[in-house]
Amino acid sequence: MRIDLNADLGEGGGDDEAILACVSSVNIACGWHAGDAGSMRRAITAALTYGVAIGAHPSYPDRTNFGRLPMTRDPASVFDDLLYQMGALSAMVRAAGGRLHHVKPHGALYNQAARDPVLADAIASAVRVFDPSLRLVALAGSELIAAARRHGLSPVEEVFADRAYLASGDLAPRQRSGAVLESLPEALAQALSLIREGQVSTLEGCRLALRADTICLHGDGLHALALARALRSTLDREGVAVAAIQ
Repeated sequence: MRIDLNADLGEGGGDDEAILACVSSVNIACGWHAGDAGSMRRAITAALTYGVAIGAHPSYPDRTNFGRLPMTRDPASVFDDLLYQMGALSAMVRAAGGRLHHVKPHGALYNQAARDPVLADAIASAVRVFDPSLRLVALAGSELIAAARRHGLSPVEEVFADRAYLASGDLAPRQRSGAVLESLPEALAQALSLIREGQVSTLEGCRLALRADTICLHGDGLHALALARALRSTLDREGVAVAAIQ
């Protein structure tokens, strides 16, 4: 078995470099929900040091709410937003001697595009125009995965170790009780179920089938580093190879 382990970093957390030692891919905040040019450069330098695949983590223009507040934004603006943020990060990656590997939208942009085919098309179109070789990371089974395929991109289907699912395949809203798995054993069990069986238990009590190309760890989570270390050691012990999607 083989899995990519990714983390959203450059968002102001204190354990970014330690988390990088555990993962195979990183999604770096592009300054619109968190971070700035300095944090981007530091995250890129650390990722190159650890040999981790580098991705852009663009968002809505919403630093006040950490990019987690749903917005109504026209597709042309979203297209421009993506080009702007991908361009900024890609330039800094090239200047450091690396290359951009993937794109993963952040927060509300990610979740809304999982359900909205028009928004998903705007994102996928921007990635294709910018660089069609980039992988597009999106919620497994979502509209954004379908849009990536429509635009000739290679999607990466993402699942979560530390987030609860609804029967619809959506992530449970953060304000809902139980939406974030705070128990380390529970998060590890969910990750292994997704990898081994391609299934996850939902908050409604049913089993949901999902393709798992990559598992996300949130770098800003309360127990982010502990989960990253425990998950990596568990995967190593279980004989699951951790490597970036090529």
